[in-house]
Amino acid sequence: MTPEDWTQTLTAGPLLGIAAASIAVLLVLIIWLKMHAFVALVLVSLLTAVATGIPVGSVVPVMTGGFGTTLASVALLVALGAMLGRLVETSGGAKVLSDSLVDRFGEKRAPFALGLASLIFGFPIFFDAGLVVMLPIVFAVARRLGGSVLLYGLPVAGAFSVMHIYVPPHPGPVAATELLGASIGTVLAVGLVVAIPTWYVTAYLYGKLMGNRINLPVPSILGEADQDAIDNPPSFGTVVSILLLPLVLIFANTGLNALATAGTVDADAVWVQAFRALGETPVALLVTLLVATYVLGRRRGQSGSAIEKIVDSALGPVASVILITGAGGMFGGVLRASGIGDALADVLGDLGVPVIVAGFLIAAVLRVAQGSATVALTTAAGLIAPAVAAGGYSSIQLATVVVAVAAGSVVLSHVNDSGFWLVGRFFDMDVKTTFKTWTVMETLIGLMGFAIAMAIFAVV
Repeated sequence: MTPEDWTQTLTAGPLLGIAAASIAVLLVLIIWLKMHAFVALVLVSLLTAVATGIPVGSVVPVMTGGFGTTLASVALLVALGAMLGRLVETSGGAKVLSDSLVDRFGEKRAPFALGLASLIFGFPIFFDAGLVVMLPIVFAVARRLGGSVLLYGLPVAGAFSVMHIYVPPHPGPVAATELLGASIGTVLAVGLVVAIPTWYVTAYLYGKLMGNRINLPVPSILGEADQDAIDNPPSFGTVVSILLLPLVLIFANTGLNALATAGTVDADAVWVQAFRALGETPVALLVTLLVATYVLGRRRGQSGSAIEKIVDSALGPVASVILITGAGGMFGGVLRASGIGDALADVLGDLGVPVIVAGFLIAAVLRVAQGSATVALTTAAGLIAPAVAAGGYSSIQLATVVVAVAAGSVVLSHVNDSGFWLVGRFFDMDVKTTFKTWTVMETLIGLMGFAIAMAIFAVV
C-alpha cells in the first residue's frame, strides 16, 4: 500500500498525543541523553510513523520523501551560499563590508544596519538563502566589535523571517493571496506595514536583549580567514555588487512572472524563460558564485587550485547543518503524512470565531503540529476561504486576513521545523538556547504581526 492509498483511522486526540510524545522523546534524546540530533530525528521519525499507523511498507518512503523534499530546497542553497560566503570571507570582502557598515552607522547601530540590509535582501530572497549569504558579514562585524553573536545574528535572521512570512513574492503569502481572493499589491503594502515594525520590536530590540543576556562566541562554521594577512582586498562597491547580484536576478524573475501573469509578456518566449531560469534562487546563487570566483579570486591573482580549496573548505562544516535540517524536514513530513494536521484542522474549522482569528489559530496549530510554515499557511487559507468569500470584505480587510494567517504560520518554531535546526546549527546553539532565542523570536513575530493585522482589520 502506498501512502496515497492509506487512510488514517485514528482521531485527533490520539494523534495529538502521539505527536506530543514524539516531541518529548526527541527532546529527551537530544538534551538529556546527548544523542546526535541527526540520529535522534531519524529514530523518532521512524517510531512516530509506526505509532501513527502508517503502513509498514510506506514508512521508509514517507521518511525519505520528507528528507528529500527538504534537502531539495535547502541543500543547494546552503552549499552554494556557504561557498560564496567563504569567498567573501577569505578575500577580505566581509571585513571591508563590516568596516564600512560600522564606520557609516557607528558601533552601537551596527545590529540595526545589518538588519536593515537584510530586510532589503529579504524582499526577493528566500529565508535560508539570504541568511547564508549574510552570515559572513554578521560574523565579521561580531568579531570586530565583540559581544554575543546573537546581538548581530538575531536582527538578521528576524529580518529574513518577517519578509519571508509576510511579504510577496514569497510563496506562502502569494499562495494565501490567491486562495483568499486578495489583491497581491494590497497584500504587499499591508505586509510591509506589518513586517517593518514587527522586525524592529521582535528581532532588533529582542536581539539586543538576548545578545546582552546570552553570550555566544562567533562560530567557526564558515571558517575564519587571517584578515590582517590579506593582500589587495576588494572594494566596498565590489562586495556590495556581488551580494546584490542574486537579488537582482531573483527580482527579475519575480517581475517577469508578474508580467507573464498579466499578459504583458509572452510566458512561452525563449528569452522570458531564460531570464526566469536565471532568476531561480539556486541558479542565481550559482551565477553569483561563478562571478565571485573570478572577481574575488582570479582577478586578485589566486590560482584555480587555491580557489578550489577555498570553496571546498566551505562544504565540510555545513554538511552537518544540511543533514540535520533534512532530518527535521523528515520528522515534519512524517507528521504531515500521519494526518495529524488534517485532523486538527477539521476540529478547528468549526471554532465559531471571527474569520481573521480562526485563520490565525488554525495556521498556528498546524504550524506546531507539522513544522512547515508554508504548509500551515496554505492549508489554513484553504480552510477559511469559503467563509472569507461569503464575508464581503474590502480589499484591505482581505489583505489583513492573509497577513493574520501568515502570522499564525510562524509561531512556535520547534524541533519539527527545519528552520529551527538551520538557525540553531549556524549560530552554534544547543537545543535549549535555540528555544530561548529563535522559538521565542518567531512566536513574537507571529503575535505582533497578528495584532497589527487585527487592528487594521478592525478600523478599515
